[in-house]
Amino acid sequence: MMGWGFGIRDKIGKALARHLARDRPGSAQGPTSDIGWLGDTLRPGDVLLVEGTSRFSAAIKYLTQSTWSHAAICIRGRPHVILLEADVLEGVRCVSLDAYAGFHTRVCRPLGLRPDEIEQLIRSLQARVGHQYDLKHIIDLARYLLPTPPVPVRWRRHLLTLGSGDPTRAICSSLIAEAFQAIRYPILPIVREGDASSTNRSAAQPQHRLQRRHATLFTPRDFDISPYFEVVKPALARGFDPHALTWVDSPICAR
Repeated sequence: MMGWGFGIRDKIGKALARHLARDRPGSAQGPTSDIGWLGDTLRPGDVLLVEGTSRFSAAIKYLTQSTWSHAAICIRGRPHVILLEADVLEGVRCVSLDAYAGFHTRVCRPLGLRPDEIEQLIRSLQARVGHQYDLKHIIDLARYLLPTPPVPVRWRRHLLTLGSGDPTRAICSSLIAEAFQAIRYPILPIVREGDASSTNRSAAQPQHRLQRRHATLFTPRDFDISPYFEVVKPALARGFDPHALTWVDSPICAR
């Protein structure tokens, strides 16, 4: 009976996933970074945030009050940029950068990691390739789509943490957050005061203890607001010179 119930839930989840993955008419805003410049900028370990245009993306953006609805991570840089993501239909997979052509994106870069730590991070993520997207998460999330209800801000993050808990299933931000936390790289840890009796404690160098959040509590937005990830803008990374720009003098009113 339990297996039958799970089978029904998966069928419902897959049907919802196909429906929610469709683009909403008129929702595309266009890229803010040239795809070639983006490819030149990305390094292994960088997190790429994406402003999606699907119905599913609309729910994520509403619940997180953020532009970003999806997160992927670069696992290989130039000449052939490869990213790893958890896709609602295909599960955990590797894709080329072209998959994000035409989307508004942001590069968030972890700083201070050694090459061996980045390799460890990437290996742990590659081991998840082939795992399914958490379809129970989709069923939970679908309740907040049509119409969009007035959910209090303090509850919205927790509405994104209702997945099945099955380790062979994933959602995009939780997958990446789990890998970073496994190598003890902070995203948005809970900061607790250290032991006042610690011999290492001083007024100039106060000691704090960091406590990890559960991976399911992370959303794409968290990599953007994290104080430990640098926002890298491709146009600036190339050596921006405002004096070298060519302008058309007549302004336009439409976006």
